[in-house]
Amino acid sequence: MDLLPALRGIPFRIFALHQPVCPDILNKTSMHLPKRYLITAALPYANGLKHIGHLAGAYLPADIYVRYLRAQKRDVVFVCGSDEHGTAIPIQAMKEGTTPQAIIDKYHGIIKQNFADLSISFDIYDRTSSPVHHETSREFFTMLNDAGELETKETEQYFDEQAKTFLADRYIKGTCPNCGYDSAYGDQCEKCGTSLSPDELINPVSTLSGHPPVKKKTTHWYLPLNRHEEFLRQWILEDHKDDWRANVVGQCKSWIDGGLQARAVTRDLDWGIKVPLPEAEGKVLYVWFDAPIGYISATKQWAINNGKDWEPYWYDKETKLVHFIGKDNIVFHAIIFPVMLKLHGNILPDNVPSNEFLNLEGDKMSTSRNWKLDMQDFIDDFVNRENGGPQLVDALRYYLTQIAPETKDSEFTWKGFQDAVNNELVAIFGNFVNRAFVLMHKLTHGKVPPLHNELLDEKDHEMMDEIKKAKARIENLLEGYKFREAQFEVIDLARKGNKYMQEKEPWIKAKKKDAADATPEQSAAFQREIDNCMHICLQLCANLAILINPFLPNAARKMIYLMKVVEKMLDWENAGSMKLLSVGYSLRAPELLFRKIEDMEIQEQIDKLKNNSLPVPGEAAATTAEPAIAPVTDAPGHTAIKPTIQFDDFAKIDLRVGTILAAEKVEKADKLLKLSVDMGFETRTIVSGIALHFSPDEIVGKQVVVVTNLAPRKMRGIESNGMILMAEDAAGKLHFVRPESMINAGSGVS
Repeated sequence: MDLLPALRGIPFRIFALHQPVCPDILNKTSMHLPKRYLITAALPYANGLKHIGHLAGAYLPADIYVRYLRAQKRDVVFVCGSDEHGTAIPIQAMKEGTTPQAIIDKYHGIIKQNFADLSISFDIYDRTSSPVHHETSREFFTMLNDAGELETKETEQYFDEQAKTFLADRYIKGTCPNCGYDSAYGDQCEKCGTSLSPDELINPVSTLSGHPPVKKKTTHWYLPLNRHEEFLRQWILEDHKDDWRANVVGQCKSWIDGGLQARAVTRDLDWGIKVPLPEAEGKVLYVWFDAPIGYISATKQWAINNGKDWEPYWYDKETKLVHFIGKDNIVFHAIIFPVMLKLHGNILPDNVPSNEFLNLEGDKMSTSRNWKLDMQDFIDDFVNRENGGPQLVDALRYYLTQIAPETKDSEFTWKGFQDAVNNELVAIFGNFVNRAFVLMHKLTHGKVPPLHNELLDEKDHEMMDEIKKAKARIENLLEGYKFREAQFEVIDLARKGNKYMQEKEPWIKAKKKDAADATPEQSAAFQREIDNCMHICLQLCANLAILINPFLPNAARKMIYLMKVVEKMLDWENAGSMKLLSVGYSLRAPELLFRKIEDMEIQEQIDKLKNNSLPVPGEAAATTAEPAIAPVTDAPGHTAIKPTIQFDDFAKIDLRVGTILAAEKVEKADKLLKLSVDMGFETRTIVSGIALHFSPDEIVGKQVVVVTNLAPRKMRGIESNGMILMAEDAAGKLHFVRPESMINAGSGVS
């Protein structure tokens, strides 16, 4: 809801501006502040609704950062848009019985409105089907090709002779060699999750004609990433090893150490951007190539719309480029697109803050199983209801930031959402602001009381100092992309405000002031103490509005509405000031910032999730069909097989290859060894009960398989972060489960 129209015609007061920026921040950033910022968020596919995992992964953190930069009055442009090419679009069109154009028009509009409804404040939300994008992508390809930075290769690919077309992996189905599911796609089995290639499928057929495809030669253009390994190793693993998130550096290191390969820039498809070469008839640019160029074309379109020059944002080294993405996009934004930008003469990203995945109620979000919470569903069930509105938008933003998967996968639960809103937003933040306004109207006639400096005590000074210190802490965290911690600091400041108010007890002093036996002098003294408490609390409310604005913009605007001040007060430079609200100024009557989430609402969502979820594709068929492998029975010397589990249970286990860097015996524990294991993205300490089978020296350098998402456990006072997989033979001897040959640490096991 836009509150500004309600403020028109109101005589606004003058308030203090230009509060100096914290010296700590000045020392760190002012000498090196970029001239401008270009912030991007990953382009979502316009082939369906997007869920809150997408929102938490890229768009919300980007929006928080951009709102902070705007409050700092920095030159910033925030671009995004719909990714409308690739096989996902025509496949969705086939499912819905319509055209690819109809699909992108439908979902582009829905996704764009979803983001607006959830207060994601793009400067432009563009689309890759636009003429500007097609022109920009063709120019990009042509420049690289003319400069000799691309190479051509002839390969064999599957071809449908009936449909007269080459087949993308998703247009081929067959039997999964891993689980026997008979409708696995050519890139992945949706039942067991195994990544596949069409060559691995048993009895492959074309989804277009139903006939078996044949192999046919075709020529394509490739980006030889192997030429750029030295540059990437220096730029990522050295220049950015300390300022990029560990998950980004770790994944890039794994790819680079494994040896980069040439990647196809073109493909045989009739949906996409036509390759601008006469010999490339029937070929389009691969979606991974044209999609990130969408950031450039969106910037161009923004510049056209606003009469600006777009080029400095992509060519001037004084521009800070930041890509916000999910971890499935790391390689594209930290390795491939930077190579493209470098070859094209553009600036490189300063940072690529990537989040891990957000799970839902104990399981991974899955569109195919309908185990998800779409943005549209939350908007319909909460925001658009009679008791919804902007406060419910902020409620979602708050919880998603509180559980943001910044360093590891996290989980959304409906009970967690309820607890965060009721116990923090309502009980701490909202409660403090409401109490301050209620007591102001009750104890100081609805006006900002004066501050009597001569009566300030230790608690008063501590509270005022805390307001100034909080600004510095929050600013440092936001500059470092630590949004979860930054939001905590804002709520913690409100918590301290509640504690301060409770300790000062202005309502008790009011009773003493009005007591029958109080002298005029005593009553006046009590009122001055009340004035000081309420003055500090109201100035804290004004500061909270500034500090919460990047996270909960609707609450911030509701607060300035209640305080009857203009939006300029939300400029970041005003944070830390104790002169934001003028003495004697009348403020509005209190209104609740947030409402509680009721048990009935939560149960409704849990029931909806469970009732609408679908089984794993092929699960029902698999339970009735004869097993592809004969069942294993108990045999002498073998333990009985444990009870059957579903694939989803197994999928929760994160298995990765690690390399043992060091090993030592644990004191007073004959069976335990303390291991240091390189996981590719970090080094972990793991305590393993293998000391009776191996000496420390003989296992250093060995590769092992590690359960990486096992909860930490203390053993002999040492915290163990993972478990090494071992096999035990009939004689009781242990053997490491490990790859046949050395591979990159951190490689997944499935």
